[in-house]
Amino acid sequence: QVQLVESGGGLVQPGGSLRLSCAASRLTFSNYDMSWYRQAPGKERELVASIGIFGGTSYADSVKGRFTISRDNIKNTVYLQMNSLEPEDTAVYYCNAVWSSARLTVWGQGTQVTVSS
Repeated sequence: QVQLVESGGGLVQPGGSLRLSCAASRLTFSNYDMSWYRQAPGKERELVASIGIFGGTSYADSVKGRFTISRDNIKNTVYLQMNSLEPEDTAVYYCNAVWSSARLTVWGQGTQVTVSS
């Protein structure tokens, strides 16, 4: 069964850092564009960052300069390095994989990130 498993969430103080990981299994990882989304309580899920199959990246304006997305096609893992965290970054973070030509989409179960003093 195709699976994405996120890890690395937790509680951090404002200004701190976290690195999220998303490990993929039972899929051809290099075929998939990978993204991180987040959903805060009472808000819609929003796109945070994406990385394409050739390594091109894009970010939401709210995280530019603070977050960095990367991928390791050997370890079948995508990462989100989050620096200078703010209380507004508090949310459940979800990993997403899309293989556009095959119309396949996979979601992880999410990991909680809480930024609070």
